[in-house]
Amino acid sequence: MDIWNKEKRSQVMSHIHSKNTKPEIAVRSLLHRMGYRYRLHRRELPGCPDIVLPKYNSVIFVHGCFWHLHEGCRDGTVPKTQHEKWKLKLERNVERDQLHYQELQKTGWKVLVIWECEIEKQPDMVRQKIVDFLAPVFK
Repeated sequence: MDIWNKEKRSQVMSHIHSKNTKPEIAVRSLLHRMGYRYRLHRRELPGCPDIVLPKYNSVIFVHGCFWHLHEGCRDGTVPKTQHEKWKLKLERNVERDQLHYQELQKTGWKVLVIWECEIEKQPDMVRQKIVDFLAPVFK
């Protein structure tokens, strides 16, 4: 049973955005402090990546653990309420993500996924992940 009525749940869900989320802004801020310049939400690319680094032919997706079923994460689970509905929706998100990654890689783009929980709990690891991801470009 949901704790809110249908109207309140609808209102709460309508305030969840797919662009310019706090985790995405945190990654963008980190990239900027590291000296990288980037573009946002390039619609012509598969999956409309959150961050595009054209100079490095690289894209970064900043994924919410719930919406993209982050394996091994406490938030990356299917709700018990309306389980089948949510399971289907979230699994479609994951399948669509995989398709977008493959399409990007086929056209020569490097893809990095940064998870919401990583940004919150392990910011130093996120920084290192970015360095390792972009480092081969300099070799």
